[in-house]
Amino acid sequence: MTDRSSVQSGVFDNSMAYATWGDGPRSLIFIPGGPGNDVASGFMLRMMLQPLLRPLVDDGYRVWVVTRRRNMPDGHSVAGMADDYATLIRDEFEGRVDLVLGLSYGGMITFYLAADHPACAEHFVAAGAAHEITDLGKDIDYRMALGVSTGDRVAAGMAMGEYMLAGDRNRWLRRLLAPWLGRMMAGAQHEYYRHDVMVEAEAERAYTAADVLPRIGVPILLVCGDRDIFFPKDVVEEAARLIPHSTLVLYPGQGHIKASSNRRLGSDVLVYVHTRQSCQPTTG
Repeated sequence: MTDRSSVQSGVFDNSMAYATWGDGPRSLIFIPGGPGNDVASGFMLRMMLQPLLRPLVDDGYRVWVVTRRRNMPDGHSVAGMADDYATLIRDEFEGRVDLVLGLSYGGMITFYLAADHPACAEHFVAAGAAHEITDLGKDIDYRMALGVSTGDRVAAGMAMGEYMLAGDRNRWLRRLLAPWLGRMMAGAQHEYYRHDVMVEAEAERAYTAADVLPRIGVPILLVCGDRDIFFPKDVVEEAARLIPHSTLVLYPGQGHIKASSNRRLGSDVLVYVHTRQSCQPTTG
């Protein structure tokens, strides 16, 4: 992947699993998407880390991909998950990291971190997220989580396919790919995974952060595609307006998966943190 160091993985004392990459002096907490709190490994981990995070590793960050904690209580909210990350940063990172980068579900958590625990990071970035999720997005994620929880790999794969191949005309292709996608999603899972994935799905169904964004008193970067079926362009632009000090970057013509895996993301984050923009939202 890179000569800087190999990827190492483990589980913190509070049961939050991690994979870490890089040996730089600065620390980056990467909060991945969901629902689901397992850490990818092998090929899938390289696919996630290489395009998104290599520019940050090369710039001197040590990246920590950290999942939500295991065996979460029923009713655990997105705000509660943010509290878990804040506690982890306090206990394992001496109370502060250089950068928090949340992707999709992780971006939703990042909003609460920035609002309720602003001192835990020097910079905040929320990619592929806003304060409201479309009903379609919630339905897709819930069906995916339910399929994983019940062991129905085809149902989980069909739902996952909608991330990349939305619409009725692509249903036949989703059905063709569903078994493979389902097997991919049913990789190494811890003993509480089937429970936790439903906790996250229920938290997503209840998620709304319109009253949270105005409380974010620190600068934050928002990155999203302008064809995202989970977080549409008008909702993302509204999110940027609600946050007092936000910078918005929109990737034209890109949906949720494509924007979240865009090779520009790492470089755009670096431009932001090096200039430390604190301004009203702009579109780039």
